Amino acid sequence: MPRRASVIRRPTPPDPKYGNLTVAILINKIMLCGKKATAERIVYDALDLVSKQLNTEPLTVLDQAIKNATPLLQVKSRRVGGATYQVPIEVEAERGLSLAMRWLISYAKERGGKSMAEKLAAEIIDAAQGQGATIKKRQDTHKMAEANKAFAHYRW
Repeated sequence: MPRRASVIRRPTPPDPKYGNLTVAILINKIMLCGKKATAERIVYDALDLVSKQLNTEPLTVLDQAIKNATPLLQVKSRRVGGATYQVPIEVEAERGLSLAMRWLISYAKERGGKSMAEKLAAEIIDAAQGQGATIKKRQDTHKMAEANKAFAHYRW
């Protein structure tokens, strides 16, 4: 990451099946070792399972899950005069989306015993309904930021 110049981000092309940018980003986050076809199969199978279980449009469920999982506040460590404070800061939209997807994927991986597509579908459904480990992580992040709001004046 350069110190002076800002990083010019290349735009992510939308995914081939739904033409949606969020699905394309999710596929890229799931991808390991450059195996994009495997990641696409996992995400598309998960979205098919979501549509079968809820009888609704899978993209609306995914958008709702990501919206429910996106944090608004987080804490960042600041060192002031020999002491380290956890200073609450607002989360930018791009970072919030990245955190929400990262949490969805990581907690889907932790679920027991089924295929990754089934685990991801279950985590998306839970997050869309406002429950599950991803939502708990968001609430914990907000609680930590709320508990440390006395140090908000150290923000810069």
